[in-house]
Amino acid sequence: ALHEGHIVSALELTVLLQPVFTQNSRNLILFLQDALSMDDFTYLSESYGNKNPFQNEILQSSPSSLVLPAVDYEATRYLLSFLQESGDWKLTSMTNLDVSQLEVNTSKPNLLVVQLQPLASGLNEISTLEAIAENDKIIGRLTMDLRERGIHFSVIYTAVRPSRISRRTDVVGELRRQLMAAEEEGSLSYPPLNVTTGNDICILFYASNFSLKANSSVFIDLTNATFVTRDVDISSSECSDINTTLSLKYTKPVNGISSLEIRFLMSNKFYGGSARNWSTLDSVEIVQDGEKFAKFNVSVISAPAEYSFHCQLVGTSNLYPARLIPSNNEAKNWDVFISRLQIQGFNIENNQFSYASDCTGFFTPEIWMGLVTSIILLWILAYGIHMIMQLTTNSRFDDPKGPALSVPQTE
Repeated sequence: ALHEGHIVSALELTVLLQPVFTQNSRNLILFLQDALSMDDFTYLSESYGNKNPFQNEILQSSPSSLVLPAVDYEATRYLLSFLQESGDWKLTSMTNLDVSQLEVNTSKPNLLVVQLQPLASGLNEISTLEAIAENDKIIGRLTMDLRERGIHFSVIYTAVRPSRISRRTDVVGELRRQLMAAEEEGSLSYPPLNVTTGNDICILFYASNFSLKANSSVFIDLTNATFVTRDVDISSSECSDINTTLSLKYTKPVNGISSLEIRFLMSNKFYGGSARNWSTLDSVEIVQDGEKFAKFNVSVISAPAEYSFHCQLVGTSNLYPARLIPSNNEAKNWDVFISRLQIQGFNIENNQFSYASDCTGFFTPEIWMGLVTSIILLWILAYGIHMIMQLTTNSRFDDPKGPALSVPQTE
């Protein structure tokens, strides 16, 4: 029994999961989503006027179940590593979600890791409600298929980070925009990806959502593979004081693509106008299956060499503050979306991000709107004062005891 407001720690979670490891049929399925909270089950239900996306009855039909309203992010961050270390599992990672090709050998314990599609891709293709409904169908199809085969299994449905974060009332007055350089480690959903040379880190890369779309149809979410499961090869990355390349290689990220490599090419140059060195992300390259080469020029992504770079939205859309501009025909077949990007390829100290230079300038559209409105109001006020100052008073007045006052028309 868990009381309201209790957050399950990593140690408590390991104790609660012990029956999964000690039962006779040690087949475990981990459905991993990018974000999920208990409030999603009520907020998106029919009681709020929405079509309930949770149609799967596996929780009610199972012999035993456990619902944990709140789990410490540290526990969920290392859940997959903990499960792998807890037994001699045969690990099967599913990203294409093709149930028909799934082979389960019941002679030894199986750990199936199913990467569900993200709730909000940022490409405005599907809503959160539709994404959860589709994930619910995937869970239903896979579990029903295993039941029909007579395979006994346990299921864990969780996420990398919470989708809804309640702010404490005692710190509301202290809230301000903070970047990862100043945030505590506990506020991060997962640690940034790092590239090392010897014992020193030379590249740091972080994003809350890292997604691609090929040919306007194939959606590829690389967030979990890059930052959570670390199913990415960074051995081709290169570091120097002048040029740095972050190379991310993925094997079969989705069905139909055997290999995918994404390169971030950065340079460190001295600019006489500012009399200092600046680090710049010059281009982004995508290589599919070792043949198709797409190149993007980059705008606005630069920072002083001692700083990291941060931007809320980076991608190919014209609406993003930092854009990736296709420079060849192959690049036009790709859409890129990166949210909360922070990257640093030079002068990394203490193996963590330096102070971040944000892509949002000081004069935002809201500030410009306020300035223009203030100028208009000041102009109206100045015009009114000027008109009042033009008013004159009479120099002669009518005396009721004397003759009537006559004012010539010329006056």
